[in-house]
Amino acid sequence: MKKKTAIISGITGQDGSYLANLLIKKGIRVYGIIRRTSTDPFYRLKYFNIEKKIELINVDMSEHQRINNCINKIKPNFFFNLAAQSFVAYSYYNPIYTDTINNLSVLNILEAIKNSSNKTKFYQASSSEMYGGLNYYNKKLNEDSKFNPISPYAISKLSAYHYTKMYRRSYNIFASNGILFNHESPLRGEQFVTKKIVKGLVEILNGKKEDPIYLGNIYSKRDWGHAKDYVEVIYKIMSYKKADDFVIASNKNYSVKEFVNLVCKNLGLKIFWRGKGINEKAIDKNGKILIKVNKKLFRPLDVTNLIGDTIKAKKILKWTPRKNLNELIKDMILFEEKNI
Repeated sequence: MKKKTAIISGITGQDGSYLANLLIKKGIRVYGIIRRTSTDPFYRLKYFNIEKKIELINVDMSEHQRINNCINKIKPNFFFNLAAQSFVAYSYYNPIYTDTINNLSVLNILEAIKNSSNKTKFYQASSSEMYGGLNYYNKKLNEDSKFNPISPYAISKLSAYHYTKMYRRSYNIFASNGILFNHESPLRGEQFVTKKIVKGLVEILNGKKEDPIYLGNIYSKRDWGHAKDYVEVIYKIMSYKKADDFVIASNKNYSVKEFVNLVCKNLGLKIFWRGKGINEKAIDKNGKILIKVNKKLFRPLDVTNLIGDTIKAKKILKWTPRKNLNELIKDMILFEEKNI
């Protein structure tokens, strides 16, 4: 029997590495798209010891003709599009690049599948940022909730989401969206707030860091899950009998400040919050400042409250997350302690 094949864009990222590891275990031949400009791109794949089990394709997602050629040549069973310009704050500074990678590249992939590989199943990594959150305080968001994007990143993701639905409906392509809420892991990039907090506090406790950790809006609330859980449901989405769109979340949300408190509790570190607004800070029992708010880290427009509703995924895909936020934090702390 011919071995199934999959192309993963963004394979060196957090989700890409977890997904590649899962697919390889299932006996699927994995091709991974990487940018030639990536800096030390393989450390996550090395974490799973799978870097030599993947056939790498050196191409940028903006090189549309080369992406077309790859799809036409390989004709994969699956295409998982996990590549993105994924930093919301940066999208305000470079919206054109953000749209090129997050939106136009998706349209290009869908066109290539339609024209030369229409049996390929396509997965689009959509984002909870598409909801915007301005009118959704503590309201659980599902597949029918109204979108209200407020950043270039969210707008680009929403456009790609609609292209995915359009190609499914217009051309009968198996094209699904996974609307993933925030998901973290030990392999999260250091630009993300969860990694910044865990790594920074572990380093402070071990005498490797003297400066405080600077954060933006510590009252922003997010629905955080574990990336390992979420890539498992991505595969379930692609294995379902028909293409569809699914919200993937933990159904609970916490503020950045609450996340800090949970990390400190797991580290056995007692902290005290002092001040208000941009002057708020966390200190230890000796008065050392561990956390400070920095106004420069606030976004021009911020999604302040997100929480997902996974009733559909639970009912149709028989999926519920295995790890809660506290277990996620323990995994992240253990990784940092081992690698300090």
